[in-house]
Parts: sequence; structure tokens; C-alpha cells
Amino acid sequence: MPTLAIIGAGPGLGATVARRFSREGFSVALVSRNAERIEALAASLREEGIEARGYAADVRDRTALRDALDQAASDLGPVEVLQYSPLPAKEFLRPVLETTPDDLQGAIDFSVHGLLVAVHQVQQHMRFLGGGTVLLVNGGSAVRPAAKFAGTSVSFAAESALAQMLHEELAGDDIHVAQLIVPGAIEKGHPRKDPEVLADRLWALHTERDGFRHYADDMDAEG
Repeated sequence: MPTLAIIGAGPGLGATVARRFSREGFSVALVSRNAERIEALAASLREEGIEARGYAADVRDRTALRDALDQAASDLGPVEVLQYSPLPAKEFLRPVLETTPDDLQGAIDFSVHGLLVAVHQVQQHMRFLGGGTVLLVNGGSAVRPAAKFAGTSVSFAAESALAQMLHEELAGDDIHVAQLIVPGAIEKGHPRKDPEVLADRLWALHTERDGFRHYADDMDAEG
């Protein structure tokens, strides 16, 4: 059974993606900071018949993140698909003139260093399998900086640059790196930004393997 690892899993998009990939035969490793919450989510998904396990790790703790992914591979099997979509901390969403260097450092650790640690850790599994997929989910500030969200505007742009380089460099190993930009908020019932719609889109990015950057909605519709 192939394994999907979701870094930043929660009861919204993360759980919906877990259900979507489970229907295609995947087991699911859920990674998040709060051990109690992530285990409760995993237990809820198991009650639905999904092979899911929770692992507690802060993406800014490199050792904990490596250990979580290693344990997931040991428990469930090599990671074939990695979704990197941790929820930004509040201090990353401050206006630019209220953002400190420490805030920016935290945002970079969160978006860039965490992604690089995770990709380095799972690419060995993907090479063993003969290929794999890395999926990023980012807000609109990744491509259109907003002064009111300085931390994510800087760190998501850096994450995007790193991911695009990985997209190019890992293609030779049949490891596909793709980014889904979701302008504004994820909205239940929205024709393009409902969690189930986004989960279907992420499944398509995994299977169709077409290009790097994709948009869930028109950037001008962001609100």
C-alpha cells in the first residue's frame, strides 16, 4: 500500500486529502505539532476505514520532523507522496512594519527549512519506489506579496523558489514537485476552493504530473 505523508495535517483540507488518497489505496501519515490533536484526527479517520497514523513534529524542529517521517515510513511503508502544507503561525501574518527579524526567521524556518528537511528525508523513499510526488499548498502571498502578511509573503516566495528548483532537479528521478496556490481562504461550498475540490485537484496534480505551479482560483478573486 503506497503512503501519503501530510505535513501540517488538520481536520479541514488535510483530512479531506487523506480521504481522497485513501480511496485510491493510500495509507496516510498525518504530521502536526499537537500530539493529542493529530492522534484524535488519525483515530477519527481510522473509524472511517482509513489506514491513518498521527505523528507529532514541529516543522521548525528538524530532528523531530526527520524522526516523524522515518517512523511513518517504518509503520506504513515508504512515502510516495508528500504534501507540505503547515498552517502559518500568527506572527507570520503581521504587517511589514510590525514584523521583526525574528518573525521572518521563524517564517523562513517554517516554510523553507522545513520543506527542505522533509524533501531530503522522503526522496530516498521515492527513489526506492522509482518515483514520487511532492505537493505544496500555499496562499496567494506566495506569488503576490501583501504588506499586511509580511512573513508569509517573504517565506512563501522563498518556498516557491526552492520548490521550483526541486521540480527541475528531481524530474530526472521521476519525482514530481508541484505547487497549488489557493488565493484567499479555503471555503466549504466554494466551487473552486472547497476542501473536496482542492483534494481532487491535488490528486490530479499527483497523477497528471503536468507543470509546477497551479492555481485553485483566479488571483483577482482573492478576498
